[in-house]
Amino acid sequence: MSRILIIEDEQSIAELERDYLEISGYVVDIEISGDKGLQRALTTDYDLIILDLMLPKVDGFEICRRIRSEKDIPIVMVSAKKEDIDKIRGLGLGADDYIIKPFSPSEMVARVKAHLARYERLMGRRETKNDEVRIRGLMIDKTARRVFVNEKEVVFTTKEFDLLTHLAMNPNRVYSKEQLFDLLWGMDAMGEIATVTVHIRKLREKIEQDPSNPQYIETIWGAGYRFRI
Repeated sequence: MSRILIIEDEQSIAELERDYLEISGYVVDIEISGDKGLQRALTTDYDLIILDLMLPKVDGFEICRRIRSEKDIPIVMVSAKKEDIDKIRGLGLGADDYIIKPFSPSEMVARVKAHLARYERLMGRRETKNDEVRIRGLMIDKTARRVFVNEKEVVFTTKEFDLLTHLAMNPNRVYSKEQLFDLLWGMDAMGEIATVTVHIRKLREKIEQDPSNPQYIETIWGAGYRFRI
């Protein structure tokens, strides 16, 4: 369940917000002073913070600035101040939303849900990593179809990339020329099995420090090729 912190000095408003959020399935904590709210926000993991603007000891603007400098979570600022300058300042400091009091608790819950969903989507995209194969100084980015040798990008044709990726994904396994041809060119493809030898040579020229003494793609005489790890 998502955990929410309410920093609000009006106890009755804070409790009303908490009740509506808990009914919607959220875990909610309340702090009624700015200094304690800031400390709790920085030391406890929350998924969203509802932040009043006018607070004793530390105001909402400073709390928002401090939280945003250390954490990337949704901040919904609430205030009785209707002036555009306050709204602009709050959003400029990193608040994700600005709600003017009085407001409907159901509206607040709807906004909370929307911001949590948006952040989950954003974080999901940030956490998505490309599918990579790393073997010693070789890095194959399968998602972007890019290859780096000792951190320097090397350009491959489509078939070269497919052949290298297949071998690297199946290390220490010996493939005959016929098997590689069938796998990558297809049994019905027009061409000669000798094209496998040509592509192996090109791969070695691009990834091996010394193509005549390969460290990645080995020739197993009488059997085929093997990617060694």
